[in-house]
Amino acid sequence: MGFLCKDSLRHGREMEEECLNTESVGNDDDADECGIEGDCAMTEYVNQTGVIENPLPPSVGMEFESYEDVYYFYNCYAKQQGFGIRVSNTWYRKSKERYRGKLSCSSAGFKKKSEANRPRPETRTGCPAMVKFRLMENKRWKIIEVELEHNHLITPGSGKFYKSHKIIGPGTKRTLQLDGPEEVQKIKLFRTVIVDAEGNGGVDNDGGQFGNDVLLPSQLKLKEGDAQAVQNFFFRLQLMDPNFFYVVELNEKGYMRNLFWTDARSRAAYGCFCDVIAIDTMCLTYKFEVPLVAFIGVNHHGQPILLGCGMLADETTESYTWLLRAWLTCMLGRPPQAIITDHHKTLQTAVADVFPRASHCFYLSRIVQRIPETLGELFDFEAIKVSLSKVVYCFLRPEEFEAAWEEMTQHHGIRDHKWIQTLYEDRKRWVPAYLKETFLAGMLPLQQNETAASFFEGYLDRHTSLKEFMDNYDQALHASRQRESLADMDSRNSSFMLKPRCFFELQLSKLYTNEIQRRFEREVEGMYSCFSTRQAYVDGQVMTYLVKEEVEVEGSKRETRDFEVMYNASEMDVLCVCGLFNFSGFLCRHALSVLNQNGLEEIPPQYILTRWRKDMKRSYVLDHSCRGIDINNPIHRYDHLYKCIVRVVEEGRKSQDCSKATQQALADMLSKLHLVEHRPPAM
Repeated sequence: MGFLCKDSLRHGREMEEECLNTESVGNDDDADECGIEGDCAMTEYVNQTGVIENPLPPSVGMEFESYEDVYYFYNCYAKQQGFGIRVSNTWYRKSKERYRGKLSCSSAGFKKKSEANRPRPETRTGCPAMVKFRLMENKRWKIIEVELEHNHLITPGSGKFYKSHKIIGPGTKRTLQLDGPEEVQKIKLFRTVIVDAEGNGGVDNDGGQFGNDVLLPSQLKLKEGDAQAVQNFFFRLQLMDPNFFYVVELNEKGYMRNLFWTDARSRAAYGCFCDVIAIDTMCLTYKFEVPLVAFIGVNHHGQPILLGCGMLADETTESYTWLLRAWLTCMLGRPPQAIITDHHKTLQTAVADVFPRASHCFYLSRIVQRIPETLGELFDFEAIKVSLSKVVYCFLRPEEFEAAWEEMTQHHGIRDHKWIQTLYEDRKRWVPAYLKETFLAGMLPLQQNETAASFFEGYLDRHTSLKEFMDNYDQALHASRQRESLADMDSRNSSFMLKPRCFFELQLSKLYTNEIQRRFEREVEGMYSCFSTRQAYVDGQVMTYLVKEEVEVEGSKRETRDFEVMYNASEMDVLCVCGLFNFSGFLCRHALSVLNQNGLEEIPPQYILTRWRKDMKRSYVLDHSCRGIDINNPIHRYDHLYKCIVRVVEEGRKSQDCSKATQQALADMLSKLHLVEHRPPAM
């Protein structure tokens, strides 16, 4: 069902509606409807509320309490991104009630031609950036169409001031005071996107299938009590984390269809490690009881980190697109450079739609795991499996792979097999020979015996119930973050190597985390199996070397292979045909052999990656010397105080006496804080 804008209901109401004025901006696609153009006077509302800090990009499905809230939200977003806005159209009914609106970039359309002798220069560019929104039956205003791209230069954070920004109030921030239910609702609408296919909101609390025994194809398969468990799960996480983010999509009957959630730490972690993500859909592929989709990144220790979770009612392109857009919205519209997924056609279509510029790769190890179930019925299955693995893993150049693939498929008579044809069509997304220009940070297993592990391995299996998973969720996150903290401590406390085998090893032992250093050491050890490094030919500044290495094949057998390495001495650029640097994030044994032969004692700086450094600063990691709180970080101070005050509120609500005592204590505390605030600074 997705996002239903209810345009189909418009025609039944057209007789009730009229416009006060009709004039479109530029080539507005709504010019056939009634509208009013011009800036709206919203100063009275907005001046009382301040500014939303770090607003999310607008997205289809966001809902707001009022027309003014939409304007305010889009205006704050525009100020952060560096452009102004104006009201392009507002549609009215005969009752003078607004029911639809369109906000555009201030550069939308073009000015009317002037007859003046010295007309003002044209400042508009016909910019298409805009949001459209309409009043739903539940009396909320819902965004129904969004265009984020501009046709002119904008500079986020530039501080450039536009006319619409006057009504925000520079230098102020929107206060998050929970004075009443109305304010609480406004905060939740700004901080949490509730996506509802038909304007219905909320989650039914009857504990069953929302009061309906008929299971629709487009709804989550929930058992009795699961709906309440989901709601309790979200409320608990939001209570403990003031920046917890979740999205719920409902189907046409108001039942939960798709979910997405993530916490503040995951969002901050993505800000540090946003180059590569994996979307793990194993639970859907293997029909787990929990239809989980996990967004996974990798930290500076090479450890998997959780960047968000979702649950989908089905594996349609529509559901995947909804989930990916929800995740991207949560991550402030910053797409990764590369995305790794299972080989799945509908997911592939959704990734291309939501992340058109990202490199999309498939898990090679999971494709290999599917060989028995897809080719197992063939007579010479074992021979096919060996041949297929050799073609994929042993040929380093695309032309070599394609020739070997053709020979293999003809020899075994599988050229017309549907799955084999599909694999070949998608070869540029999973065969190592084609992926060497995509940085993958070690997230894509490329060796024959490597597999992609699940983040929730040990906490979630095919028969784990939804309630059990939600109980295990915190344990899995805690274990992951504890491993990161321990690895931080080990790397911070370890000194550089006392007896390095080469200068390269000594150099990286001072910079990189222990785990990445250990992985690099395997390449240093591999230099000893590279027994010949000779210059083959020179083309201008670029010298090409052939490095011979003895590699292990088919168990204990060994054979000699040639690896071509190009080296530019003036730029200190080195590139090996094996592609390990982009695959894993550090130089291979063949490139190190060439650098060593040319007398370099240090790895060139362009091959020292910040993402692997032990001293990498991450906003989500606390300064443990300050009792777990980084006192210089306002985000940490806010989150810590929020958690403390939540505990106070929980105790204070238990009885009338506790409530009075809590209110008195808070009043005394505020008085003391005012004294501290006005105290003259210490000399």
